[in-house]
Amino acid sequence: MAVPGLFAAVRAAPGPWQRVACAAVGFRGRCPGKGYAVGSAQSQPTFGFLLDIDGVLVRGHTVIPAALKAFRRLVNAQGKLRVPVVFVTNAGNILQHDKAQELSALLGFKVEPDQVILSHSPMKLFSQYHGKRMIVSGQGPLVENAQVLGFKNVVTVDELRMAFPVLDMVDLQRRPKTTPLPRNDFPAIEGVLLLGEPVRWETSLQLIMDVLLSNGNPGTGLATAPYPHLPVLASNMDLLWMAEAKMPRFGHGTFLLCLETIYRKVTGKELRYKGLMGKPSILTYQYAEELIRRQAERRGWAAPIQKLYAVGDNPMSDVYGANLFNQYLQMAKHEGAEELGTSGLLKQRPSATQSCASILAHSNLASSCTQDLEAHLEMQPILLIRELRIMERLTTLLQKPELAAF
Repeated sequence: MAVPGLFAAVRAAPGPWQRVACAAVGFRGRCPGKGYAVGSAQSQPTFGFLLDIDGVLVRGHTVIPAALKAFRRLVNAQGKLRVPVVFVTNAGNILQHDKAQELSALLGFKVEPDQVILSHSPMKLFSQYHGKRMIVSGQGPLVENAQVLGFKNVVTVDELRMAFPVLDMVDLQRRPKTTPLPRNDFPAIEGVLLLGEPVRWETSLQLIMDVLLSNGNPGTGLATAPYPHLPVLASNMDLLWMAEAKMPRFGHGTFLLCLETIYRKVTGKELRYKGLMGKPSILTYQYAEELIRRQAERRGWAAPIQKLYAVGDNPMSDVYGANLFNQYLQMAKHEGAEELGTSGLLKQRPSATQSCASILAHSNLASSCTQDLEAHLEMQPILLIRELRIMERLTTLLQKPELAAF
């Protein structure tokens, strides 16, 4: 059965899934088959999709055939989406514009950059850190991504390593042959920006720890590590993710877990984040909700967006995150948040920083997800895409009577 509210409840099971989907999208009585006759239709969509990418639409560099079939239901004859759609991925080692182009080529229709949310996209909201000198970790177009997010003064791990060669000592081939003179002209680092998994984990872990333990002056040493430490912003908490390999691969969440464990072992204290972005963060879903609303406004769809269907394959990020956000919305309603009549979405929300703080009771959200994951999987709502055949059931979900009007 459908659950009233922003997210619709559907489960990935063959028979019940189809019945639930039909109920959620407005079919009454017996669920129609392929040859159903379309009845009276609404003129505008009242729902939207938040779609994961890896493992749902593509696997590696190959598009999942059932995803193309589903998107033929979503796009009209003019190549325009018939419902608002936002692609929410925990990938972050690519520019938003490039990801949109990549999706356009794979799916066969124009995907706009503002329809793509990368794991670090909500960092645009953390303007209080945009002017600080931040060390940035990850790979790909790191500096460009940081600048797009609003950060004006970033230092890469490689730049820090070049400035202080004696800090990187694990790889014998990269150790300096002579001891360089100490530097005192390197400006202090004021924060840590973790955009995605780096290539040389040992180098990034060592130098980030140096920055935290030295209060941003890695060329010096402090007798006692400062605490609270410098602000840390991180995105993509996925411990694992699915590519072409038969088994899942390490994600950035695994790197974060390593950093947290090392920090705790060395200092005896917990590593704390000023912001955690990417699924399952509530902030990411708030950001996606806002983009859905803007997309509907641009298309002239005045009907309130009453439901969002979150489609993903990762229980610890996609499913947990959708349930977490739904729980947050229910709490906000009970606490007196106003409902926005023109969009059906909640108007009064905590600030970005408050939203992060509300889910950071545990320092490592990625780890804490596993502790009560089973309970959250039983909560409504979820749309869990585990196998390729499940994606085909998304086509059934898209057989909404009102789509015939577009």
